[in-house]
Amino acid sequence: MAEAARRLDLIDLGLTYTAEDAITYERRFAGVAAPDMLRVLLTSELAGRIAAVSSFGAESAVLLHMVASVDRDTPVVFTNTQKMFGETLAYRDELAERLGFTDLRVYRPDPRLLAARDKTGLRWSYDPDGCCELRKVEPLRRALAPFDAWISGRKGFQAGTRAALPRFEADEGRLKINPLADWSKDELDNYFATHDLPRHPLEAQGFRSIGCAPCTSRTLPGEDPRAGRWRGWDKVECGIHKPGEEPVF
Repeated sequence: MAEAARRLDLIDLGLTYTAEDAITYERRFAGVAAPDMLRVLLTSELAGRIAAVSSFGAESAVLLHMVASVDRDTPVVFTNTQKMFGETLAYRDELAERLGFTDLRVYRPDPRLLAARDKTGLRWSYDPDGCCELRKVEPLRRALAPFDAWISGRKGFQAGTRAALPRFEADEGRLKINPLADWSKDELDNYFATHDLPRHPLEAQGFRSIGCAPCTSRTLPGEDPRAGRWRGWDKVECGIHKPGEEPVF
């Protein structure tokens, strides 16, 4: 009964994608290259109903270039947690301008929630999950409200928890698309070179996965690219993506 009620609520919101739908999409686009897949999705049934979500991190330029090559009017969502590296904010502006996006949407934490739950701005130091909920998950939930589907930049090679990442997922009634799920680091590097895309300035300093400044460190040789995120904590995701659990959206 609870599942049926949840399903009805999602239908009321226009959110009706299921795990079965995700499997159908997975089969439909099996063997289709990521740029071609995005071209079909952005210009057909998902046109006007989909957004690209980007952290403007170390490898974000590849997916953003693919999206811009199809439709520069595709909304691009960026959550400014107000704990970002200054280099990330500058890179965001440079990349969005260079690729010609017309609809960059920046969402920030609700100041009332911050005042109530993170008045000192130090919650990251003792409750990183709670900090991520306030500063990233809640703003993104607001940002995605108008959309039925969204594009994520996750890659399977980034961490052991992402190794079996599919290209399509059902996420609380929305279709979540991971076009680069099966891309390797070499493929990403070749794409950067082929299209002369700028790199995130922190990548050359040893940051292979870039999030909020207090919770991001350089990685060591042999570590997963995301090993520098929340180092010392039993935490691998910000809460937008939860491996092995029900998605938050």
